[in-house]
Amino acid sequence: MTSTTQRGFSLLELLVAFSILALSLGVLYKASGGNVRNLQENELHQRAAVLAESLLSLRDTVPPGGWQDSGTSAGYAWRIRSSPYPTPVSSLTAPKLHQVLMTIDWSSGSTPHQLELVTLLPEQQPIELAGKP
Repeated sequence: MTSTTQRGFSLLELLVAFSILALSLGVLYKASGGNVRNLQENELHQRAAVLAESLLSLRDTVPPGGWQDSGTSAGYAWRIRSSPYPTPVSSLTAPKLHQVLMTIDWSSGSTPHQLELVTLLPEQQPIELAGKP
């Protein structure tokens, strides 16, 4: 007759296995939590860019006095400032250009964020009435 002995895991082996499992789950949890935060940050940044595009689409030219505006929308604070943009072109038919600086601020939790966009827009030309020189 052969004797068979059953052998199980020792308490030390179980503790080591559970420790490795806990560390692995902790790393996975932290990595997946970081991905969710990154997705949220990217979504907020994308919304700020869409807001900037919407504000910029309000005008295709800048008034002769410049464009100064500010406001808030859906948790975003925005500012628009323009200034004349010097060009080497000196022609009466070439439109004057304005550099438009758009700043959008928002906060995610306790972290403030800012998006700055710069573009050039032509200055609005005066409307010439028919029959007037």
